Amino acid sequence: MYLCGMIAEKQKQNIRHFNLPELKEYFEKIGDKKFRAMQVYEWLWQKNAQSFDDMTNLSKELRQKLSEIFLLPALKVNTTQISSDGTIKSRFQTFDGHMIEGVLIPTEKRNTACVSSQIGCSLSCKFCATGTMERKRNLDFDEIYNQVAAINQQSEKSYDKKLSNVVFMGMGEPLLNYKNVLKAIDRITANDGLAMSPKRITVSTAGIAKMIKQLGDDKVKFNLALSLHAADDKKRGEIMPINETNSIEALIEALNYFYEKTKNDITLEYILFKDLNDSLEDAEHLVKIYRQIPTHLVNVIEYNQIAGARFSKPDDETTQQFTDYLAKNRVNVRVRRSRGKDIDAACGQLANKGK
Repeated sequence: MYLCGMIAEKQKQNIRHFNLPELKEYFEKIGDKKFRAMQVYEWLWQKNAQSFDDMTNLSKELRQKLSEIFLLPALKVNTTQISSDGTIKSRFQTFDGHMIEGVLIPTEKRNTACVSSQIGCSLSCKFCATGTMERKRNLDFDEIYNQVAAINQQSEKSYDKKLSNVVFMGMGEPLLNYKNVLKAIDRITANDGLAMSPKRITVSTAGIAKMIKQLGDDKVKFNLALSLHAADDKKRGEIMPINETNSIEALIEALNYFYEKTKNDITLEYILFKDLNDSLEDAEHLVKIYRQIPTHLVNVIEYNQIAGARFSKPDDETTQQFTDYLAKNRVNVRVRRSRGKDIDAACGQLANKGK
């Protein structure tokens, strides 16, 4: 990408897609001081400017000139809902009119942003509301970053503390938007971005073996979660069509490769469905998978009802028996209670209701 060529062609391009040296080049070309580039860069990545008018330490003339040459597309908060448990769900509108959802999940120890990576999803998991939507497009890296920055501002305003964690568990499959997700994480963790530790970031995938291996080859520093949800191929294939081309055996191999290359934490996510994957036999199969992977944790998740799905959650006794079996077999297991169910912000419920 060459700034001079862009100016010569008089084409407006997203200013967030230019790095700092390119912005410095621009300011040199117009006869301004290089430090202006740093001021603009801080507004873009640290102060989360939504327009050039936000950049109040620049002259009105310069702001006008920037708006004539560059675009600054920003997510706009369309709707905000606050759960009885303090969870905040935001529906963001993109520059081209699409809607995505992101969630702030506050707890005593941490404030977590659950963010989306795509508009819709193409994987059609049977238990997920987003899976019923058509995938419109991938989110650009700056749109993903903009989500995190906006939720961070919500966290500071509502709870007087910054985000501690980011999870890519919202709308879409992150590994099908690989480059943008990695670039967004690069900006989130950069010192001149949000300066978050990559160890505080988890990317969740439905399971694309070759892309999990690619994460290993790229030696990423963030953590990985696999949405397993069934411990044999037949059952997993019934609820997750992606299993037809990414078997459990292939995923085990890929996760071992990922760990060998990165030594990063791996979590298995397992939603319990009544009379489908909640028996002690299912638990035994899960133990066998656990022992084949250097897994950090198994998250057993309660199912959250969505319209049109045939699933329901097991009773508390069944859940307890299932997790007790795992614990007795030395599985590091945690039951993850859903947050924000009353505003459809819980796991699997993001679908832009009321759009």
